Amino acid sequence: MTIRLSLQKSGRLSRLSYDLLTKCGVSASDGPEGDGRLIGSAIDFPLEFLRVRDDDIPEYVHDGVSTLGIVGENVLWERGFGREGGPEVKVLRKLGFARCRLAIALPKEELQGQAKAVWRLEALNGKRIATTYPEVLRDFAKRKELDIEIVYIRGAVEIAPGLGVADAVCDLVSTGSTLKANGLAEAYTVFESEAVLIQTEKPVASTDEELVNRLLQRIDGVQRANRSRYIMMNAPSEAVEEIRAILPGLQGPTIIPIDPSNVAIHAVASEDVFWETIERLKSVGANSILVSPIEKLIA
Repeated sequence: MTIRLSLQKSGRLSRLSYDLLTKCGVSASDGPEGDGRLIGSAIDFPLEFLRVRDDDIPEYVHDGVSTLGIVGENVLWERGFGREGGPEVKVLRKLGFARCRLAIALPKEELQGQAKAVWRLEALNGKRIATTYPEVLRDFAKRKELDIEIVYIRGAVEIAPGLGVADAVCDLVSTGSTLKANGLAEAYTVFESEAVLIQTEKPVASTDEELVNRLLQRIDGVQRANRSRYIMMNAPSEAVEEIRAILPGLQGPTIIPIDPSNVAIHAVASEDVFWETIERLKSVGANSILVSPIEKLIA
């Protein structure tokens, strides 16, 4: 038995999805791009890849064509999933990559001198807003009781105000550099998005559910490792409790006596360890501090 996973066939989300799967020990027999093939299989896990347009992933999963899918939340919302009265899929995990935000942006001169925090949504009333996410924007306008005209554009949304096609835009933003290059400034974030793992609501065989759970366990192990660091140090014996206070995420430290007054501490810190943290550790006597990433962490 195998389960099918729908993925974006190319692009950034595709690459990041395969990176995650590779860390989970699931690699494609025909390579990430599949040499143009839309269906591929995993080498070391009973899983089949379906490589499609990201817009099609929610429907394939919803209809049970694929058991699982990796897709951006922005696509789910635009296709109606998760919105009241819309179709449903199970969101199993937020995956922590392909993060972006859907934001409304206006020509920067309209926001000049106005802090984003004090800008009022009511200023959008009567404006034409260009977007590739008309359904999300329509739902947002309804909830916020805004009277706007939605101008649907496929791609190159940022140039719409400059061409006189629209007064503002509503588009995905990662760094904001594209907006700035086109003389626009963010005014309001409609929602935050990231990649999610979704599962069909259709009944699945118990063997398929077992495979899903196995894959989830691997994903959880990789995500837990991404959030954690392995830390080793030497320290005075009397400083152990102070070190615990400095690293509240310290899990099950192994304390190894070196001599009557010093110990070695090996532990997993469930949060990143910044330079300021290391400086505080040194201030209580810790030395020879080594902080390493963790590839996998299974609870």
